[in-house]
Amino acid sequence: MKKHTYQMIAAGFGGQGVLSLGQVVAYAGMYEGKEVTWLPSYGPEMRGGTANCSVVVSDKEIANPMISHPDIVVAMNGPSVDKFASRVSKGGYLFVNSSIVDTKIDRKDITVVYVDTFKIATDAGNPKGLNVVMLAAVIEYTAIVTAQHAKDAVAYSFKEKPQLIDINLKLFDFATEAIKAGK
Repeated sequence: MKKHTYQMIAAGFGGQGVLSLGQVVAYAGMYEGKEVTWLPSYGPEMRGGTANCSVVVSDKEIANPMISHPDIVVAMNGPSVDKFASRVSKGGYLFVNSSIVDTKIDRKDITVVYVDTFKIATDAGNPKGLNVVMLAAVIEYTAIVTAQHAKDAVAYSFKEKPQLIDINLKLFDFATEAIKAGK
């Protein structure tokens, strides 16, 4: 799916790391010299409430950061599937956290990828890293950014908690291999 502009929405419950996932994609895009936008949206309760973010990564100037029909949607929970699945553009990707969402998507014009984030993260010894697992899936399928730049962005995003950098980079590699094996 290599193209010049990617529009992505990541959505889920607050605390699932969807805002961080989007931010990592934006940082990785910046490392690649791309134009990027990252717009978070969340309720006042954040953890446990709904949260989502819009990310645009482009080779050219971004005229409008608002997204109505994204190329990529990451849905970490059922309400996010309900809200965003119908908005994925034809030929786009919908990534569903199958650890907690058992809804099957009946769209033939998009690629739906079910990712058992909890199983992969737990198998890797990092059960809190569901968003890193989903990040690996998005990059493996879409090439929105390179894996190396994503890893650089993961390391940067954990700079305030350096003890978490290595475990999350290892999880990213483990998840990438698990996603490849499941393709």
